Amino acid sequence: MAVDQLSLVFSALADPTRRAILARLAAHGDATVAELTGPFAMSQPAISKHLKVLENAGLISRARRATARLSHLEAKPMREATDWLAEYRRFWETSHERLDELLAELQQSPTNGANDG
Repeated sequence: MAVDQLSLVFSALADPTRRAILARLAAHGDATVAELTGPFAMSQPAISKHLKVLENAGLISRARRATARLSHLEAKPMREATDWLAEYRRFWETSHERLDELLAELQQSPTNGANDG
């Protein structure tokens, strides 16, 4: 059974620790597990499990540099998730535009029967 990549991305992003790891990689660049563990009250093995989820989702890649294993942010899956969400943003913008038009129309029309006596 093929795994839906978009589902993996959203599942990975559902966890605040994983989002914080991605934010750290985006702001400061490649990092080791030890460097990524610093801001969290958890062990290196726990961070490694989060990194594995991010790697499986394609959000990071891992490579060796000398004796260090560095995590690197991969932005393409995030772009694909953003593109998917953008379709729904257009839907809501269109819906809000129609609602705005209806409200403007209602405000311009005289109230039915309000001045009938």
